[in-house]
Amino acid sequence: MILKPTDLPGIAEITPTRFGDHRGYFSEVFKDHWFRENVADVGFVQDNQSLSREVGTLRGLHFQLEPFAQGKLVRVLNGSIFDVAVDIRTGSPDYGRWVGVTLTAEEGNQLWIPPGFAHGFLTLEANTLIHYKVTAPYSGAHDRGLRWNDPSIAIAWPDVSAGFTLSAKDEVQPFLTDLEPAFTYTSDDT
Repeated sequence: MILKPTDLPGIAEITPTRFGDHRGYFSEVFKDHWFRENVADVGFVQDNQSLSREVGTLRGLHFQLEPFAQGKLVRVLNGSIFDVAVDIRTGSPDYGRWVGVTLTAEEGNQLWIPPGFAHGFLTLEANTLIHYKVTAPYSGAHDRGLRWNDPSIAIAWPDVSAGFTLSAKDEVQPFLTDLEPAFTYTSDDT
């Protein structure tokens, strides 16, 4: 597996090795021991899958409060996405900064997003299928979000000819300046 740090400490792109021939390929997409030693010493409790039928489907930016804060390992099974993480840890030197990585089924790359970051993605192809592992189960009472187009964050979402399609919930999430503190940065977070 190839581990590539991003511009935000704690966020990492992981590309599993593929062994292929004329028939196709084989790839170990997740190895618990390797992940714990090289990325984060966490356990995953649930696998989720979502299908976005249209190009330009934007989901996020989402996070959950403790004790259900989620780390996410995101990959694409079909299609491609622009995957984004925003640092929302109070006191972090990177508070409000974002990083984005294009994830594709063809490349097989993944993005690790630990708790303390809001997460969202934009589909770049029709019928994009996303699979992600999470470190805590979903809790509606702890579910929160951040505005996808907050000018103080200024995410450079890719242009998609179809425009953006969002849920009603994602259209009205708070701006970063209105977000109640949810996570606190510590020196152990890096």
